[in-house]
Amino acid sequence: MEILNVNGHLHTPYSFCAFDSIEQAVAMAKEEGIAAIGINDFFTTDGYDEWDKLCRANGIAPIFNFEFIGVSVEEQAKGIRINDPGNPGRVYMSGKGLKHPFSLDEPYASQFDKVKRDANVQSQLMCDKLNSHLNMVQAGFQISFTYILEHLTKGMVRERHIAQALREKIFQVEASAEARKALLEKVYNGKAQNAPMDDAAALENEIRGALLKAGGAAFIPEDPESFLPMDTVRSIILNGGGMPTYPLLGNALKGDYTEFEADKVALLETLKSKGFYAVEFITSRNTTAMLEEYAGFFVENGFVVTFGSEHNTPAMEPITLSTADDKGLSPLLKKINYEGACITVAHQALVVEGKQGWLDADGKADASKYDDFVKLGDSIIKG
Repeated sequence: MEILNVNGHLHTPYSFCAFDSIEQAVAMAKEEGIAAIGINDFFTTDGYDEWDKLCRANGIAPIFNFEFIGVSVEEQAKGIRINDPGNPGRVYMSGKGLKHPFSLDEPYASQFDKVKRDANVQSQLMCDKLNSHLNMVQAGFQISFTYILEHLTKGMVRERHIAQALREKIFQVEASAEARKALLEKVYNGKAQNAPMDDAAALENEIRGALLKAGGAAFIPEDPESFLPMDTVRSIILNGGGMPTYPLLGNALKGDYTEFEADKVALLETLKSKGFYAVEFITSRNTTAMLEEYAGFFVENGFVVTFGSEHNTPAMEPITLSTADDKGLSPLLKKINYEGACITVAHQALVVEGKQGWLDADGKADASKYDDFVKLGDSIIKG
């Protein structure tokens, strides 16, 4: 079987990303010879129609995913970090290979819609607090949440959009790099401004860290009620036809692991106990050795393993995957990556036809089907 170049996790303008449009993302994927790509926005499936149309028009197999932020009360009570390094108990989860057209039954549809609404409410509160701070330091301008919503997003406002809006406003107000630096340091309450003025991604990351994160003048703690329990998110994913998938942070923390992920054997058993039979990695955050160890271990134990680049920052990078210490993927990682994409594509194709996919009615996987699903997905991707 020929191993093709695939990417299972990309954000689009329907949440926040490096791309100006889905069209740009798909065009880049085509130019780089990507055979299958997965849309993976936070809390929304609104980009699915456009994703489907443009991918198919360019000979790329579309994969339909989304991402949630939930909470595990058990780990939270114990102070255990899962895959959010700064918030014990908070957990990122993906739904992979969802139905398209997408739909949910009740109560899942209402739960899903509430999460989307709550995310924008939290962002508006953050924008309001930022404006109060701008008034206090006499910055001489304000940030419009309505403008952000209507001009910088597709309906979902993330804190990265607020950082983008602030950077753009400062560049409108001041023409020189020196004046922009002085204004930013004023907004930073006198703290040094260090990011290069000609690097939008670095500057927006600095703004986000200085003002919008915990300890910043515009930080708004997220409402705990907006974080659904892991089992509720899992149920939403299953009802939408997808595979509940755990994104491993891996050794992205300067070579360290979170308490939840440090023991891969214990992690495997914990995920199975919570009804998860798939994991994913953002490869650029992790070393080749770590990925081969962890991804290989999970594949050997019957899990679906997928890789992605995420692209959920302003930094534009290739869609072709690489690791933290290599420009590409090793032969083993290329094989794992492609097989995981094949299984996901096969799963979503079967579910759309009303058939059983990778998971049974209870959301459990049958690892004995691995090779059959790889073959089916391979035939779909290669058309």
